[in-house]
Amino acid sequence: MRADAFSPYEQLAETLIPHATQGDDGSHDLAHIHRVFRNAMRIHGQEGGNGTVLAASVLLHDCVAVEKNSPLRAQASRLAAEKACGLLRDLRWEETDIEAVAHAILTHSFSANIAPETLEAKILQDADRLDAIGMVGAARCFYIAGRMGSALYDPEDPLAENRPLDDRRFAIDHFENKLFKLADGFQTQTGRQLAKERHERLQQVLTLFLDEI
Repeated sequence: MRADAFSPYEQLAETLIPHATQGDDGSHDLAHIHRVFRNAMRIHGQEGGNGTVLAASVLLHDCVAVEKNSPLRAQASRLAAEKACGLLRDLRWEETDIEAVAHAILTHSFSANIAPETLEAKILQDADRLDAIGMVGAARCFYIAGRMGSALYDPEDPLAENRPLDDRRFAIDHFENKLFKLADGFQTQTGRQLAKERHERLQQVLTLFLDEI
């Protein structure tokens, strides 16, 4: 992906894109980072904040790859924040800005369960979670289930009415187990507005899916 896709932070993107992703996870690739960037810039345009800190946070928020079913998953954002600090220090960034980027990356993750305290961190968390709901969020859910070897659903009890939810075994369990919960946790007013629409799309995906099985 070209750096000019990250306008007006093309120069920053050109420097950081080579470090932005690891591995072959198509749900956390440069296309994902670009979608999160677009979400973040849309929220930033309404909510404010430091655009350069936000752009760097977006570009590096998944710079360490940890699979969803890895026991280290809850540590992924901490590892990415540490790597980002090293990269930005090499670029001779101000320490206060490095700390701001690290905090945003650390707190963006649902798995880390750490509350964001700065505006930039709140925007990054909202922007990343927007990509987990809606049509793209549904597609990513099924993609990740395929990587993990999960079935699409339990044919005997698709909605887990008489069994515990298990999103490691069944893809659509992840909707109820996590995805439907995300819209209630958005940090900014703009993020909440965008999340409402995408949450409704996600509900429609599951409704249509169930209608076909």
